Amino acid sequence: MPDMEPEHKIQHVEMPPSLGYVDIVIQSAGQFIGALKECKDCGWASSWHTLQTHAHFSWIELLCVILCALAWTGLRMATTTWIFQPFSKWCQLRPREAEKVPESAWKLLFYSCSWTYCSYLLFFTEHNFFHDPPSTFNGWKSGVAVPKEIVLVYLIQGSFYAHSTYATLYMDAWRKDSIVMIVHHVVTFTLISFSYAFRYHNIGILVLFLHDFNDILLEFTKLNIYFKTRGGTYQKINGIITDIGSVLFSVSWFWFRLYWFPIKVLYVTCCSSLESNPNIPFYFFFNVLLFLLTLMNIYWFLYIVMFVVKVLTGQVKEVNDVREYDISEGQKMGVQDYNNTSTRHKDTMNSKQHMSNGYVKKKRV
Repeated sequence: MPDMEPEHKIQHVEMPPSLGYVDIVIQSAGQFIGALKECKDCGWASSWHTLQTHAHFSWIELLCVILCALAWTGLRMATTTWIFQPFSKWCQLRPREAEKVPESAWKLLFYSCSWTYCSYLLFFTEHNFFHDPPSTFNGWKSGVAVPKEIVLVYLIQGSFYAHSTYATLYMDAWRKDSIVMIVHHVVTFTLISFSYAFRYHNIGILVLFLHDFNDILLEFTKLNIYFKTRGGTYQKINGIITDIGSVLFSVSWFWFRLYWFPIKVLYVTCCSSLESNPNIPFYFFFNVLLFLLTLMNIYWFLYIVMFVVKVLTGQVKEVNDVREYDISEGQKMGVQDYNNTSTRHKDTMNSKQHMSNGYVKKKRV
């Protein structure tokens, strides 16, 4: 990525209280494009110099991330073997649903804990950046010490997304958006690593807070989908929770990732950061990744919109897991009954194999 350290002085931009959502998005993009056009020294050589000057990341910290990523993998395997799988069997779930429970249960557990801790930092400590996002860059200095409570967040999140990149390939069910998911994990891990190295940890906490909440609702809703048919009978309570969870997930996705994220993150990184330091390092690098993250959020939101349209038009009879590759097109949208599975799927499940990476192979976990 070309250098992010423009030498010109950017006009300071304030955020009036009356500024609307569309105005914020347009002004953020305009500020970014304007800075890019005016940048006179945005080459690779200057970028390398900026990286050496402002990035601070020790080998010990890198080793901790690697060890924690391995620990996440081991912990997932242990909880799957000793907790999630036995619990699925005890609930008498059918093999198809029981096989999916460990992945969603594991993610629900992690995201619930991580989002709760981020919420605690943002609302119950001095790191009150949610209500005052521009303050995330107040007093920024290269190489400033990172508070221990934020270091803990970065260590947990960075190592988890390093683990998740591997897990998507070898441990998770392979879905039609798995490639996008891998890109998402790589982008997120890059943002976490570089934002820590450049001491943009304050805005990083806000980014994590705005994204983890949707994952909690997603995995919770998916678990209720799997538990709707436990014990060989349809469980109405899980069906109701599934419907409510789907609505909350759809609304929260738009509100957290497509409304609050541009207002509280993109505007701050594109405009407010230049107020604090007109020559803030790697300005373009971080904003390109944040805009890419926004595009992926829009991509997934289109799936949500299409699903809602199918529900409203009667094409979907019940809320189901719509992202699986190993079921027929009709079943992806929940049109057919659970028992009306294809012969290929029955054969696959009878042999206790799993669809992963586009072909059938034994489940690693």
